[in-house]
Amino acid sequence: MTQQQYQQCIDACLECMNACNVCYISSLKEYDLAMLRDCIRLDRECAEICGFAAQAMTRGSDFIAEICELCVKACEACAAECGKHEHDHCQACAEACRKCAEACRLMAAVA
Repeated sequence: MTQQQYQQCIDACLECMNACNVCYISSLKEYDLAMLRDCIRLDRECAEICGFAAQAMTRGSDFIAEICELCVKACEACAAECGKHEHDHCQACAEACRKCAEACRLMAAVA
């Protein structure tokens, strides 16, 4: 695993974390909060897991593969939920989650 590959995965995690946080805040401002309940919950959880994954890779943790596997699951769940909603912030979050899931899937396979 090269430093560039680590950095690409870290960048994808941080981008996803930011997209999830934007979606979370934007969803709280929407009229129909009940419809976005699962989206809001998954945004927060995914953002935290992505941030943790980025930190773990930065530290060179011994558990990178396992943490990245968890990040893949969180990102896939968040992408599936956000993808159901037509809001721009939800669609942007879903896309960032899919990219992060792919980067973490590759990292987990080789870490």
